[in-house]
Amino acid sequence: MNITLSIDEQIVERAREKLRATGKSINQEVREHLAMLAGDDDVELDIEEFKRLSGQGNSNGLKFNRDELYERR
Repeated sequence: MNITLSIDEQIVERAREKLRATGKSINQEVREHLAMLAGDDDVELDIEEFKRLSGQGNSNGLKFNRDELYERR
């Protein structure tokens, strides 16, 4: 099914910029969001997203020590 949405142009551009980093289109993001909202969890889609995003973090060389983190509480 095709639908037409009315969205502010600036919002669309900002969304495109953010989605570019994930390799997704606005269409794909909206489709996935609506599927999630409707309760159509796609495990395969979740796995693919996890694989795509894995390894993209950057700690800037910081090492985390679990005991030190608990001490800060």
